[in-house]
Amino acid sequence: MPHSPLHEDHVRLGARFVDFAGWEMPVQYVGVIAEHEAVRNHAGVFDVSHLGRFSVEGPGSTDLLLELLCNNITHIEPGRAQYTMSLNEDGGVLDDIIVWRWDTDRYWVIPNGANDDAIRARFAAAAPSGVSIEPIRTNTAMLALQGPESPAIFESVLGVVPGRFRLGEGTFHGRSVAVAGTGYTGERGGEIVVEAEAASDLFAALLDAGATACGLGSRDTLRLEMGYPLYGQDLDPETTPLEADLGWVVAWDHDFVGKAALEQERNTGLRKKLEGFVMPGRKIARHGYPMRSESSTGSVASGNFSPTLGRGIGMGYLAPPIDADSTIEVEVRGEWIPVERKKPPFKG
Repeated sequence: MPHSPLHEDHVRLGARFVDFAGWEMPVQYVGVIAEHEAVRNHAGVFDVSHLGRFSVEGPGSTDLLLELLCNNITHIEPGRAQYTMSLNEDGGVLDDIIVWRWDTDRYWVIPNGANDDAIRARFAAAAPSGVSIEPIRTNTAMLALQGPESPAIFESVLGVVPGRFRLGEGTFHGRSVAVAGTGYTGERGGEIVVEAEAASDLFAALLDAGATACGLGSRDTLRLEMGYPLYGQDLDPETTPLEADLGWVVAWDHDFVGKAALEQERNTGLRKKLEGFVMPGRKIARHGYPMRSESSTGSVASGNFSPTLGRGIGMGYLAPPIDADSTIEVEVRGEWIPVERKKPPFKG
């Protein structure tokens, strides 16, 4: 099982590990709630080295991204990042992706960790002559520094503070470090790609500057409070962006794989639709728990306890889609519980 370049650092910090996307990654250190609150109130740093990353460079790179991704990369200028998706011919989501646009025809593509090989292979198969596709994950580490105090830590350690969805380059111990104002928590901050050899020292410097080491357990509660989707639960090849209430990711002004299916879906209507909900108490509706509303049925996609709200929250799909005033129930351990419908984000 692959390990992060920071694995020994996590061991020294007493991390508990889980298998995540085929990697052994820290799920928590002192506790999920404490780490969640550190990010919401101060700053936390996550090791996200399991995330995919590869470069796409050369004449024709932009056209390749336009063909394979449903958002329009030309809507952003070099020096910015964009959230997008790779779809199949039926409009189903093969992965949700962040693209870093460094120059006119120079990109970093950041897929989910479990999908890195498949998405990179898809790009390589469709790439015209002159476009190079190269892995980045093999010789780098990736960190996410998130929270209201993260800009000050970025400035003190790297000398650069990335703006929202903007790219930048900092310096650490004489090495260039790439940063983007992106993240999965809803808080200020950014993500950092650094050479593997410098990762341990950088991780230590971020902790010394005031960041709390956080595991993937709190990353999940943080992203769910914001209503951010998790691939493999909220998104999959049988679910379209429109069904996932992510139609804003689709740019209809260019041709891309899956566009015809989405256009048909707009005309004929959705088969299912994502609904957010808040539990009446601290009970948690986990992934796969049954949901219903009148004649509609479905299941929970993501569910967890919200440390911010002190209640259970979740998202799930119902088919067929329901009316705005319909009541939703979720089955938890044999009991059907009416829940409060709420469109994410839940935090706020």
